[in-house]
Amino acid sequence: MGASTSNGSNGGRPSPSMNVTPLVDVVLVLLIIFMVVTPLLAKQFSLNLPKNEESNEPPDPNNKSIVLTVDKAGSMRVNGQLIARSELRERLPRMLAAKSQKVAYFDADDDTPYAVAVEAMDFARGAGAKNLAIMTEKVAVSSP
Repeated sequence: MGASTSNGSNGGRPSPSMNVTPLVDVVLVLLIIFMVVTPLLAKQFSLNLPKNEESNEPPDPNNKSIVLTVDKAGSMRVNGQLIARSELRERLPRMLAAKSQKVAYFDADDDTPYAVAVEAMDFARGAGAKNLAIMTEKVAVSSP
């Protein structure tokens, strides 16, 4: 706060007047800080999409992909074969151990409860899948 000593109507007494310059300085500094920090708060999500390349090489018949499917009733299938949850914990690690690439493809019905879908993905990650590929298009899976 500042004071002025003028010979005005106060009879020579100093009258208080507020100096807002420090307040404006602080507000401008805060504004600049927020402007600098705000772009850093943006969350980023990386997504690796497969390249659409046609290959002339036939796929290796011994290295079939593992497709984990969950239907709306909550039952889980691996490559089209219905497997109980207790049996899935034992068989899935063995299936992934035999693969050169530790990739499991995951597909869930649109009406599948969220908790069941996450549980199935946890099974795959716990079994040793390094990458979990979520399928966007339905594919026909032949049973062995």
